[in-house]
Amino acid sequence: MLLLMCASASSLWASEPGQIADRTIEVGEGDVALTEFATGYFVDPSQQMSLAEVQLQDFIPGGSSITLGTNAKTTWSRLEVHNTASHSRRLFIHHPHAYHLQSINFYETRQNELLSQADIHLDRDESHPMMFGGSAVYAFDIAAGERKTIYIKNVTFSHQWYSLALYDEEHSKRALVGSGNYMALLVGMMLALMIYNFFLYLSARKVENVVYALYLISGTIWVGLSYGVAANFLGVYSAALLQLNSNLLSMPSFLVLFMMLIFETRRRYPREHLALSLMLTLLVADFIYSLFDVVGALKPASSLAAMMMVVTFGVSLSLWRKGEPLAKYFLLGHSMFIIFNMSAVFYYKGLSQANQINSHGVGIGILLEALMMAFILSYRIKTLEQLKAKQGELKRQANTDPMTHLFNRRYFDVTSPLLLTEAKATGAHWTLLIIDIDNFKSINDTYGHHVGDLVIIEFAAVLKQNQRPQDIACRFGGDEFVLLLNCNLDNATRIAERIRANTERLPITTQEGEKLHFTVSIGVHPVSSSADNMQEALQGADAALYESKGLGRNKVVSRLNGSAA
Repeated sequence: MLLLMCASASSLWASEPGQIADRTIEVGEGDVALTEFATGYFVDPSQQMSLAEVQLQDFIPGGSSITLGTNAKTTWSRLEVHNTASHSRRLFIHHPHAYHLQSINFYETRQNELLSQADIHLDRDESHPMMFGGSAVYAFDIAAGERKTIYIKNVTFSHQWYSLALYDEEHSKRALVGSGNYMALLVGMMLALMIYNFFLYLSARKVENVVYALYLISGTIWVGLSYGVAANFLGVYSAALLQLNSNLLSMPSFLVLFMMLIFETRRRYPREHLALSLMLTLLVADFIYSLFDVVGALKPASSLAAMMMVVTFGVSLSLWRKGEPLAKYFLLGHSMFIIFNMSAVFYYKGLSQANQINSHGVGIGILLEALMMAFILSYRIKTLEQLKAKQGELKRQANTDPMTHLFNRRYFDVTSPLLLTEAKATGAHWTLLIIDIDNFKSINDTYGHHVGDLVIIEFAAVLKQNQRPQDIACRFGGDEFVLLLNCNLDNATRIAERIRANTERLPITTQEGEKLHFTVSIGVHPVSSSADNMQEALQGADAALYESKGLGRNKVVSRLNGSAA
């Protein structure tokens, strides 16, 4: 902020009247390509003065770039040109920012006598031969040793700012060819950010992406209007697009709304939310007013923009101090936005002279902040994806057995009712298997719990090998397992027999190198599509399991309608 104040002070000092003397422009034998030279300007408060009346006024010395704010709707510039060459010269006055004016008049005089006049009315739906894109060009001849005075009347809609240049024919052509290309590049970068944001929205589906898109659209329109992109490339001037200047109010509104959404100020930071809400209310109120009187609404727009910068900077600084992780990134981008836009505000208000920074500060500031906002959106999406992944992992851990990585009973209790509902709707067949490891307590007592754990893990691997993607394998606890198969009783019985046989052949090697074999008993029962829950199937499969154990273990018993199959 100290740096900004120093820069502002230097700009104010540099803009004091009288530093550039109102002296004659000398044109000699060489090339003419002047973009900085002495002029004089006069503000016509009545907006009605004729050329003869203006010629009697005292002109204030100034440079070739003039910025006077909103209180200089009609402003005259005066150029005094002296041809010191030994031959006549054809010269061209360029008015490269003509596109934003309401009208421009050129008056060519010699010793206060009017020689030629050209009037350009940009508020009319017509083309003019002196307009080349967004630039107005006035050509005149000046004889050897001759002196001429050119008066230029500039009538604006709101802010009075313009630049003048003086060229010979060759340099005039070069200036027209190169005008506006860098601004087209800036608009192209904004469009690229819109495309990037579109893909971000497809990824996250967040409302802040929509607000960011509206910010980009408003910013792109404002940059196009401010720097004559529409005029240079489409031949459309600000008069035809005057209402679009409301974007000067909508763009900061979307920025404030973006902050409220991205930082969740309503829920997490009530004081900062109140400050942003008040600022948003003022901006929206002036925007609504602009729909009825855009010229009147633009007069306080610069002050509102400056106020918005102060409020949003203060809020982002407060959030950074409170430990908001995204605030430091926003503060960096917003600081650049503020610095460049404040320089532009001083320029538009007539408090500083034009240069490449302050005359294009809005576009530079918008682009830099838009880039940082895109980074913030990407960073937030990445953070949300990481949080979602952690939540998914926690959910997986809550639903799985840590030793076997099979589902646990909790998962079965949650999922089985859904499968039962689906079976009723589609007629799908489900069959339940309950499995116990035979003599598991004896294995633990004889070989130790580490061998018992190894038996459980190896049997879980057998279950995984014999289940299909749609089947559900669970460890209910201890040495009890449940397998829910998406098939009828006959097919489930065959699968159960395959599990029993594979287990019987599976060797387990203890740490002492001893080979161990174990067996399982399996009870099979179909899931009734008419049942309200899985309890009937669980009871039936459990009864079949106990029957299997009663038959000597290492058996598969299927039960159907209360009888063994």
